[in-house]
This record gives sequence, C-alpha cells and structure tokens, in this order.
Amino acid sequence: MPKRLSRASAPAKFLLPALLVLALGGCQTVGVEDVTGALGGKSETAGKADPKSDMDVLRERYRAKPGDPNLALEYGKALRASGQRAQAVAVLEQAVLGHPSNKALLAGYGRALADNGNFQQAFDVLGRSHSPEDPDWRILSAQGAALDQLGRNEEAQQYYAAALKIVPDEPTVLSNLGLSYMLQNNLSKAEQVLGRAYQRNQNDARVRANLALVLGLQGREAEAEILVKADLPPDQAAAKVAALRQVLAKKQQRADK
Repeated sequence: MPKRLSRASAPAKFLLPALLVLALGGCQTVGVEDVTGALGGKSETAGKADPKSDMDVLRERYRAKPGDPNLALEYGKALRASGQRAQAVAVLEQAVLGHPSNKALLAGYGRALADNGNFQQAFDVLGRSHSPEDPDWRILSAQGAALDQLGRNEEAQQYYAAALKIVPDEPTVLSNLGLSYMLQNNLSKAEQVLGRAYQRNQNDARVRANLALVLGLQGREAEAEILVKADLPPDQAAAKVAALRQVLAKKQQRADK
C-alpha cells in the first residue's frame, strides 16, 4: 500500500498545472475552482467593449468607499478575473478585517486565497463562509478542490460527497471528484465519474478536458483527441490537441524514469 501511495504522488504534482494548459490553452488565468470546475471564475469582463476602462471605474469607486463590503467584493472578483491575484487577496483581506462575519466576503476571500496558492488558508476561510446548518454546495466543492491541491484527496472526496448530497449529479462537483480520483491514479473511477459529468453538461470545456486527459492517460489518445476537438475552430482544436499530447508525453517521461 505505501508503494502505491508514493506512485500516486507524482501525477498529483503535474496533473493540476497540466489541466490548466489543456482546459484553457494557456490563454487565461484561472484559480483552483476553475481547474476543477467548482465555482464560476471565468473573466467577468469577457465580452465587454473595454475591460480596462471598467476596471478603472471600479477601482475609483472602491477607493472612494473602501469600507463598503459589496464594492470590495465586486472589486476583488474583478481583480481575480484579470489575473491580479495578490491584489485581490489584499483587497478582500482588508474587507474581511472590517466585516469578519460577512459570509459573502469570506467566500470571496477564500476563493482569492486559493487562486493565489494559499490552499490551507483558503480551506480554513471557506469553512467560515458557511455552516453545517446551512451548507453551500459550491463552497463544499471549493474546499474539496483546495484539499486536492494539498494532496489530501480522500478528505477532498468527502467534501464532494457532501456537496453531491445537496445537488445530486451536479456536473461541476462530479468534475472535481473525477479529478480527485485522477490525482490518486484511480483512472477507471475517474473516467466513470467524469463520464457522468460529461453526460450532464457536454458544453463545459473543463469537464471535456478532464475526461480527455483521463482517457489519454489510459492510452486512448484517439478518443481523447476527438473529445478535445469537439465544437472548436480548427486552430483552437489543434492547440488543445497539442496541449494534450504534451501532457501525455510528460506523463510517459516520468513513467520511464
């Protein structure tokens, strides 16, 4: 048993960053919840004519009323979406100091901490943003994602199970759970769970990326490439396939050592 655990630790060290490349093509910045699909973290300025101008306006509003928790939360989300992770942590930390019982702020602060790589602190803060009497499945799933980043996969799976009791077959939680199994090298279980997530939402690129990777890791590269290329323009499809092949090549190199 110890030997198996030691083998499982190697994939955990490279699969999470690899999933970032595969799911998003390296063109966006995302946080832990985006890797695993637990919480919405896509750019909140996407599709707007001038995101920089919007950010400037929001910054000035925040500076005029730095004690406003709603403004702080909105500004922190915008900073996260634009990849300014350390600044988002600073803004939300200051807001939480002034409003320590504001659960929405705590949730935003926890997400920002996870984005910034502070996974243990993120887990602790997220735990303060809801209660056992009133659990939030999104927060439970995000806590699981933070535990997976810490290598505590079995604990993470308990949080996903709790979330799924609230929202059975929720694809974002299933995607997290499948990734957790993947990190343990339990590829058959990962495929089963990610397949369920894919059936529930075939349009989520992160779910498709996770499922494609687990197929590729089992030597089923052709199936994986078909999945990765689904509904994408030729140039984007080629980039996703190249990213998948790069991830699988790195896995093989580690296996050969």
